[in-house]
Amino acid sequence: MSETVPKPVNPILVSIVVSLAAFMEVLDTTIANVALSHIAGSLGAGSEESTWVLTSYLVSNGIVLPLSGWLSGLMGRKRFFIFCILGFTLTSFMCGISTSLPMLIVFRLLQGLTGGGLQPAQQAIIKDSFPPEKLGMAFAITGITTVLAPILGPTLGGYITDNYSWRWIFFMNVPVGLIAAFLVRILVQDPPSAQKQKVSSIDYIGLGLIALGLGALQIVLDKGQQEDWFDSSFIMLFATISAVALILAIYWLLQQKHPVVELKLFKIPSFGMPCVMMFFVGFALYGSTTLLPMMVQTNFGYDATLSGLLLSPAGIVVLFMMPVVGRLVNIVPAKYLISIGMLINALGMWATGFITPQTDYSTFVLVRILQTLGLPFLFVPASTLAFSKIPPEHSSNASAIISLMRNLGGSIGIALVINKLIHSQQIQQSYLVQHLTMADAGFRSALATYTQTIMNLGVPLPLASTEAMAKIYQELLHQASILAYRDAYNFVAVLLVVLGIAALFMPSNQPKKKSAPVAQH
Repeated sequence: MSETVPKPVNPILVSIVVSLAAFMEVLDTTIANVALSHIAGSLGAGSEESTWVLTSYLVSNGIVLPLSGWLSGLMGRKRFFIFCILGFTLTSFMCGISTSLPMLIVFRLLQGLTGGGLQPAQQAIIKDSFPPEKLGMAFAITGITTVLAPILGPTLGGYITDNYSWRWIFFMNVPVGLIAAFLVRILVQDPPSAQKQKVSSIDYIGLGLIALGLGALQIVLDKGQQEDWFDSSFIMLFATISAVALILAIYWLLQQKHPVVELKLFKIPSFGMPCVMMFFVGFALYGSTTLLPMMVQTNFGYDATLSGLLLSPAGIVVLFMMPVVGRLVNIVPAKYLISIGMLINALGMWATGFITPQTDYSTFVLVRILQTLGLPFLFVPASTLAFSKIPPEHSSNASAIISLMRNLGGSIGIALVINKLIHSQQIQQSYLVQHLTMADAGFRSALATYTQTIMNLGVPLPLASTEAMAKIYQELLHQASILAYRDAYNFVAVLLVVLGIAALFMPSNQPKKKSAPVAQH
């Protein structure tokens, strides 16, 4: 009888426990980025080969995300969640003891497969733990995990790598995972809608098409820039496989009575449009989180730890803003908060245009805070609106789709901003080189100053002139690089402004009304 009518547990306590496990998994999407060179050196691999440590994890993670709702129904949500925690913990330990790169890649692949269900299961458990009128606060808690973990990942990864060993990036998951699994076992209770369901047969075709399509897409996004995009037969092959498999998957899933991914949820306007916005939450979060550490390490001489620390203050601001926005959701319609969030983030992206070669650490911190200040205004209202008309029995499916959209947004965002960055560097270099002529007064003045300075060190005039030209060209590359980062951020800023306007046309919710009747649909 105790299984049928369980004693209720404080939803805040449940949220903290399930978020502990999900935080650990989201952290692993970015924590290994700064350790790749250490991993490659330790295992005797090249830097290009070591990137598969990231790719293998993202590919397997992306495959499991959309299937997690179906797997929750197959196993029961609580049992599935504990299975994911223990699987992620075990594979993390195996990653830590890996003695070769192929071994590490295999266990990273398994780590992504087992950990992929943690984010959507966490979100579904928290959503079902709170009454409908408190969904805003519920998603403020999940937002702390989703937004804060990618921000802190490079900081923590850089510190551990520089001061201990890259292996501790994986070993640290073991005690956290064991504690989280124990606490989930005794505190989390499945409502009837989340318990094990009868599944007459497994949709192997839908399962296979999704795995093939998303896996190939992730490889294209992760390796595209390295392989020169569609000039590469390798990328063309995987892009074709991805497109064909995903088109067939959508057609197949829409025909099934019990599909592995419930695409028909997109017919609900209050779900479909927030999902698009969640895609761009991932786009803005992961895209900007990738660019800033690259810029300060490439152009300003920061090491991995310092560039990671640059992101931490913004994470603290986000931590404090989440509960504030969680309360605002009950007062202000979600679409207005989303619009405000898009415009604040756009302002932060645009502010990077003021960065110069003389910009100091504190200015970078302020710019990063402005870049992330709008994220709580995006994540919490979009999640609240998306779930406002989702029946309890579809909570796990909805969470899986939202997590997939956010992660896909991150992968596509990183690929696009890096492509924009490299393209802009070439354009900016071409533009600046045009000024390296004796007809340009600024160039003549700089050349004369550098030449005289070098000659004062006892260098003959011909050699001093050559070294001065090399110095000017080096400075040109430096300035072109900074201008290219500005262009990449401005690209994201324009996109966010457009989305901020589009958000005003989203379905409206009634924040001041108790939405219990709506939630019963």
